[in-house]
This record gives sequence, structure tokens and C-alpha cells, in this order.
Amino acid sequence: MANDNYTGVTTGTVATACSLAALDVILESQDIACVTVETPKKTLDIIIDECKRINEVKAYAVAHKNPYNDPDVTVDLAIVSTVELFDKTDEDSNVLITGGEGVGKITKPGLQIPVGEYAINPVPRRMIVENLKDKIPGGKIAKVTISIPEGEKIAKKTMNPKLGIVGGISVLGTTGIARSMSSEAYKNSIVTQIDVALASNIDDLIFVPGNIGEKLALKKLNVTKEQIIQTGNYVGFMFEEAEKRGITHFTFFGHIGKLIKVAGGIFNTKHAVADGRREIMVAHAALCGAGQKDLQRLFDSKTTDDMMDILNELNIAVEVSNSIAKAIRERCKQRFDLDLNVVLVDMEGNYLNNNMEIVNGS
Repeated sequence: MANDNYTGVTTGTVATACSLAALDVILESQDIACVTVETPKKTLDIIIDECKRINEVKAYAVAHKNPYNDPDVTVDLAIVSTVELFDKTDEDSNVLITGGEGVGKITKPGLQIPVGEYAINPVPRRMIVENLKDKIPGGKIAKVTISIPEGEKIAKKTMNPKLGIVGGISVLGTTGIARSMSSEAYKNSIVTQIDVALASNIDDLIFVPGNIGEKLALKKLNVTKEQIIQTGNYVGFMFEEAEKRGITHFTFFGHIGKLIKVAGGIFNTKHAVADGRREIMVAHAALCGAGQKDLQRLFDSKTTDDMMDILNELNIAVEVSNSIAKAIRERCKQRFDLDLNVVLVDMEGNYLNNNMEIVNGS
């Protein structure tokens, strides 16, 4: 197993380990406590929780992802692989991989796996094949069924339902090793929203920061969930990926407290990375004629909602919001080939600026 608190193993590695253990049980007729798995990065020893030979050609094994320093919803999740040997009837691969309970199925195009297939990604599939193929007896084919008993429940905490992956979680991993707070893994998961939307020929995309933005957009705009793309904190990354895919115009919708950062050129909106909300608000209020005492009040405010209350008192809330929206568009034009429709709202979904297009949906 990975040997520090900052790395773990992927669901793909655990699924591979269980598959290897189940095959070993069939071939050796004895319990397997640990298996050695070859991943794209390194060789790992994976502990097996349970394994059982059902009959002379069928067995299953169970293992789980050990905790590591990451808010990964699949940590401690039990993963099961059932392996069954059949007589081979053709010259294709001697490993057949499918999914079972708790592994999602693909229902929308645009992902790495075709519609109708189980959401076991290409690298985990290759790992299972590479680790098993040389152990399978001649003339035989191994059918590998991956199941995750708690997968359907856990999937509700992931982006799978939004991506059209139904019935469970995905078996993921590109290296076999999960790294703490892996921004790369998170980016890979959120960018698939764009691919799914494009593959489904969906127009009039609405980019929002997260779940709150999505709920407000559905409440306020005449749009569907399929049109909404969550950026998380990685606004710059998602805009760049949109540009790469030929998207040049869309609506950027959300609470002013998140979107205002982009007006200051902050394209990673995570609070620990950069803030600047009050400084940006004060600058735009000053441009719109606020006096020094009121600027100080704005600067001393703790939230953008408090700042908006002050701007409403001064009767310049719309003017300042328009200035911020314009700055967001200009910042994005400087960095990307994008023409944004910027819609700023409060926590109730009320429009704050009026220099935007009305979104009718499709």
C-alpha cells in the first residue's frame, strides 16, 4: 500500500487487486491475504479483506481503500471482484470486464466509456487485463465483475448523476495512486461536464461556481440541468477548456461573492488561494462615486451581502454591480477568446446587475 499519509490507491487499483486475489483463489484453493499489483507508476502490495472460492471456476475477493489525507468519498469503501473462468471460444482477450451492483452505467455520450457500458475507466480496465492475463490457464477466459455494494448511495455525493452515470460510482484512476487533494483528478472530473454537453449538442451553456449557483440558475433562468456546467474554484481552467473546445460565448452566472474575484483577475476562487473581494468592491464603488467614509464601511464589511446592503443605502448597487460584471467580461477577454454574458445574483437569486442578456434556455 502507499506508504505515507498523503497518497492512497485508486478505486481502479483496489478493483485490480480484488480481481487478482479472486483468480489466485480459484487457481490455488487457498485464502489470499495480500496481492502485488502492477500499476502504471509502481508496484503496490494491497491487503485483501476477504476472499472465497465459490466453486472450482468461480471466486470473489473484497478489499477497501485505506484512508489518506484527502476528502475522498470512496475512502473506506468496500470493492468486490468476482472472477469466473469459462472456455475460450475466440482469439480475443482472455479477460472480460463488466460491472455489477454499485458501479454506474454510462447514459450520455462524451465520456471515456461508450454509452451503455459500465463506468470502469480505461486505465483500470487495462490494469485488470495486464495483471490477470498471464495467470489465466490456456484455453480459458476470465469474466471479471466489479461491484461496490455502497456505490449507489455514495454516487449521490459525486458528479456522476450530473454526467449521466446512473446506478453507482465510477472505477477511476490514471496512475493507480491517489494523491492528497489532487487538483488534477478534480479537474479531470469537472471538465467532463463540457464534453458531455457538447456530445449531446446542448447550446446556451451556463457556467456556475458550484451547487448553490446551479440551484439559483435553475430557479431563476429558463434552463435545464444539462445546460449547467459547474466550475468549482477552477474558473480559469474551465474557461480555458471551453475555449479549447471551440466555445466562445456562454453565460457566467452566480453569487457576486464568488464571481467578483474574477473581476480582479483571480481565476482560482478558492479562499485559501486568493480573496480580494472587499478590495475589488471598494475600487468599483469608488469608481461609481462612493465617498471615503462609505468606502471605509465597505472595506470593514465581512461579506459581500453586507457590502450590497451599504450600496443599496447609497443607491449605487446596480451601478457598482454593472461595473463589476463589465470588469469580469474584460478580464476574461484579456485571458481567453471568450465573450461572456455575466449575471450576478444574491443568495436569493435576485439579479444585481442589469447589463446582461436575458437567458431563455433551449
